Amino acid sequence: MGKSLVLVLLSGLLLLTGCDKNSGTPAPQAGASGKTRIVFIPKNSGNPYFDTIAEGFKKAADENNAEFSTISPAKGDATSQIPLIKDQIQRGITVLAIIPNSPDTLNPALKEAMDKGVIVITLDADLTGNEQYRNAAVWPVEAPAVAESQVEVMGSLIGYSGKFAILSATTDAPNQNAWIAVMKQTLANNPKYKDMQLVATVYGNDDPQKCQTESEALLTKYPDLKGILSPTTVGIVGAAQAVQSAGKAAQVKVTGLGTPNQMRRFVKDGVVKAFGLWSPFDQGYLAGQVSCQLANKTLKPAAGVTFKAGTLGDRTFKDKNIVITDKPTVFTAENIDKYNF
Repeated sequence: MGKSLVLVLLSGLLLLTGCDKNSGTPAPQAGASGKTRIVFIPKNSGNPYFDTIAEGFKKAADENNAEFSTISPAKGDATSQIPLIKDQIQRGITVLAIIPNSPDTLNPALKEAMDKGVIVITLDADLTGNEQYRNAAVWPVEAPAVAESQVEVMGSLIGYSGKFAILSATTDAPNQNAWIAVMKQTLANNPKYKDMQLVATVYGNDDPQKCQTESEALLTKYPDLKGILSPTTVGIVGAAQAVQSAGKAAQVKVTGLGTPNQMRRFVKDGVVKAFGLWSPFDQGYLAGQVSCQLANKTLKPAAGVTFKAGTLGDRTFKDKNIVITDKPTVFTAENIDKYNF
């Protein structure tokens, strides 16, 4: 956390010529340098959160003398990553790191990659129920910790009473769906939240305009709405903009997951009182360390295996080859200026 953003990222769809859409630079061919070649495919392009993950990834790759690049589909649809995966298989990459847009749609393409010797790492989201199609997973935090902390922040903002809605990413997003499931369980099982009513779950597809439009629709449909919880960095911005434009910041409390740099203006304006996240830089860095160590055959993931994750120190694999980055942090007006990402 607090690391300066210095990396100029490669992002966008691959062209048929094998060039990155934004940079126009041909991807390195297999065997060109003899180095481990890592490619990171986030959900979609244009999200600063993914850019910060890539910065951490690049730092770990540099420390391990590996090559790193990132490519992105324009939209976060369930099938949008498949052409990129297949293209990278043909290019002979060593490691494919991906934030999957679906827990099952990508499985045939990922199986093809693994059958050809490509190491597959998931991060941020996982192939829930289909873990055999990746070698390891780097989670930002424990899923229950994210969901429970989000419900608690929402509750504290609305006095633990009243109607609120969830603005999620896509209907297929594995991490979002896992968090929402735990949120619902938390609301149902903890008497502390018995007076809170979840009235709707809507989807902004991590598209800025759609997120704002969906938030505006919630404000219209539920005039007595007291909160919008958006566990996605694009969604929380859209929700905050909608509430600010409607002049309802005093009535409708916005929280969720966002980066300090995205949300700072809303916090300073009093539109958002509190929101959470972890360090996406550290998550990318950990994924980079795992990728390089798997590629170098110095690490074999299994439950209970502890390894040195560079400057992060020791990390230990859990069941299903999952490793956790850190704990979530809640950002408020009192601490937000301590962070720069």
